[in-house]
Amino acid sequence: MLEVEGSCFEDSTPIFKPDSDPFVIRFKVRELVWLPLEHAVPIHEPVVWDALTATRGHEHNSTTWTGHFRGSLNRIPDEDGRFLETLLHRQKEEPRVYELNSSEQRLLTTHMVRRVEGSVAVTVPEDSIDDLRDGQTEPTPRESIRVQALLGRIGATMGHRIWIPASDRSAVLREWSEGNAHVINQLPLNYDETTLGTIERIDVLWLRGRSIVRAFEVEHTTAIYSGILRMADLLALQPNMDIRLHIVAPEVRKEKVFEEIRRPVFAFLERGPLAACCTFISYDSVRELARQTHLQHLQDSVLEEYAEEAE
Repeated sequence: MLEVEGSCFEDSTPIFKPDSDPFVIRFKVRELVWLPLEHAVPIHEPVVWDALTATRGHEHNSTTWTGHFRGSLNRIPDEDGRFLETLLHRQKEEPRVYELNSSEQRLLTTHMVRRVEGSVAVTVPEDSIDDLRDGQTEPTPRESIRVQALLGRIGATMGHRIWIPASDRSAVLREWSEGNAHVINQLPLNYDETTLGTIERIDVLWLRGRSIVRAFEVEHTTAIYSGILRMADLLALQPNMDIRLHIVAPEVRKEKVFEEIRRPVFAFLERGPLAACCTFISYDSVRELARQTHLQHLQDSVLEEYAEEAE
């Protein structure tokens, strides 16, 4: 909580960026309360949620509050201001710790990535975990896991080493019993921590030596854009990486995949539009390729016969 001490003034001295700063209209302020992160009071705490006019009466998992409080210079009702002022002063004088879980910690962790234009701070989002179905303690093999296993077997038969994310590896190897001989446990790549964190989450990688040949994101029950975002993240982090990218999904989801790939946000990557380097392969095409009798004699370029481009 800050208190403005005087009139606004103009100053273009950079604060947030090394060379320029768009926020040139400034105020002198005095710190009244500045809480360490672990003492910050979550808005979903009942004592807060049920008191604020913007949130009371709404479900506690609602995101109704985000636009109201995150908007720049939004005025809040006086009663909310007085409540928050009292709450923050009390938390400063008698601090209560609100522990962050590991996922929250990771979301708040920034990594610096070296780019031509300088270092850029980025975060690597976590994947969501599918809920168990019907109260089962062990999920039944999902179709996407079977397709991951099939892609691994195809790549291994062609002579590639295979990467499967640690979160999926045991499930995939239950479907692909001979996969232990081909699946690697550590990527032999020399990238920064953030790039590696993105690559490690990709569903299937085919590697030759120390190079990634193909990358596959297998979409089934999860939102269709999750894998596409990972592919876009990878190209944004490493625009010079020469790698073939594929979204693998049921045939009925092809148009949805193309719709997402063609989003304007993916059209202006430094390397070029995502649609120019990321193709669609259907589950049926993967199964058809797996049935090829001379798979061990084929090159990975055979995938171009099965891949479809977003037009």
